[in-house]
Amino acid sequence: MTFAESLEGGGVERAMLRMAAGWLARGHRVTLALGACEGPLAAELPAGIELITLGSPRYSSLLGLPRFVRQVDPDVLFCPGNYYTAAAALVRLRLGRRCPPIIAKVSNALVRPEMSRLVAWGYRRWLRLHPRFLDRVVAMTPAMARETAAEMAMPADRVSIIANPPAERIPAAAPIALPKGRYIVGVGRLALQKRWDRLIDALPRLADRSIRLVLLGEGSARTALEAQVARLGLGDRVLMPGHVGDPLPALKAATVAALTSDYEGVPGVVREALSQGTPVVATESSVAVRELIDSPALGTVIAREDGDALVAALNDWLKPNHPRPAPRADESDSVGAYLALFSRLARQRVA
Repeated sequence: MTFAESLEGGGVERAMLRMAAGWLARGHRVTLALGACEGPLAAELPAGIELITLGSPRYSSLLGLPRFVRQVDPDVLFCPGNYYTAAAALVRLRLGRRCPPIIAKVSNALVRPEMSRLVAWGYRRWLRLHPRFLDRVVAMTPAMARETAAEMAMPADRVSIIANPPAERIPAAAPIALPKGRYIVGVGRLALQKRWDRLIDALPRLADRSIRLVLLGEGSARTALEAQVARLGLGDRVLMPGHVGDPLPALKAATVAALTSDYEGVPGVVREALSQGTPVVATESSVAVRELIDSPALGTVIAREDGDALVAALNDWLKPNHPRPAPRADESDSVGAYLALFSRLARQRVA
């Protein structure tokens, strides 16, 4: 059993649906509890999944999750990201010894430099409570596993390393109207965390003034970003078409992909861009970024607040005839690794 607020779109929920599809394909029963079954990702719900609707697309709807976990009595409960661990803690508190094993994936950074001192103190205290209600934590890279063990004080034998399943083309997805000529692409929610304003600020400073920017995603920062584009007179160079069903064609056709976030977990868009042979310019928003961009031939990692370095890196990759990296294949069996972990924990519960 797994759960989420809604299907409005996001890397956490999209990865969860990919894994659920894999678990179903291998003959397992999968139950998904949603605050509300709405949003663009609803088109990606795998056939055969059992749905429970909690009544509202708000986090507060997850207060009703313990009742449904008790009814379904799953072998394991999968928490798809650390954004959702408060709901997992509630399930453990309400069900006590009747609670199934809870496995949570670390989907976002555990070290948050943008937080105020008081908020950061509270966040660290919250993280230190996680070993009390989580049976196992899954990190997506070795560096994230080390950060998890340190920040959550989670014993190393309760931290597993499993990557997200690789993105695959979605033939039924609506095509994207891409610009003619060369462009930079950013993929992710239009949210403050992503700091797309840095990328928009860099655009008029590029050597090639014909380069366009395509931002794929939707979110609460759209109005502010549109105002920034208008203020800089970039209306003919910046496209924000909203959420797209399949970003891989846009990533493949781009000259360079950019990630300008303040913080990330293990940014899936980096892996997706590299799988298409597209270089990436990324801020050092996660300990995992340098694990993914582990060669100068794949992209450039810059400091978060260094706007000059961002412009320089983009200019470098936008040079005519700059060699692109070879597409990086991902042959890991993430679905199988998760199922093996689930089986071990379920057997321990039975014992």
